[in-house]
Amino acid sequence: MKALIKTSIAAAALALALPAMAEVVVVVNPKASESSMTKDQVAAFFLGKSSAMTPVDQPESAAIRAEFYKKVTDKDASQVKSLWSKLVFTGKATMPKEAADSAAVKKAVASDPKAIGYIEKSAVDGSVKVIYSAQ
Repeated sequence: MKALIKTSIAAAALALALPAMAEVVVVVNPKASESSMTKDQVAAFFLGKSSAMTPVDQPESAAIRAEFYKKVTDKDASQVKSLWSKLVFTGKATMPKEAADSAAVKKAVASDPKAIGYIEKSAVDGSVKVIYSAQ
């Protein structure tokens, strides 16, 4: 019985220590022709492999950014930063626009039909269209 109690307490402590990750969704302007995208299509914009849409990033310090890149590109923050440094240095791409938070990303995407960004699912409203949900 004591072992069961200790295990339960340890599990509860671990659950409290881990941050709750919000569901991340990729959004575009409601007027954009895209209605859905695959993980690979989304990754192409945020890794500089396609310039058909303008990616809008969250700040480097934001937890959602790390979660997004891990789930969509299978890369961590340092790998993404290194990739973009090479692309910019060689003149093959320009860094994604950076917005202060999900509200700013939503505003940027809502005002530009060619923009693509990611926000918490709870922040979605009629000003943007969800085209991908990062699982």
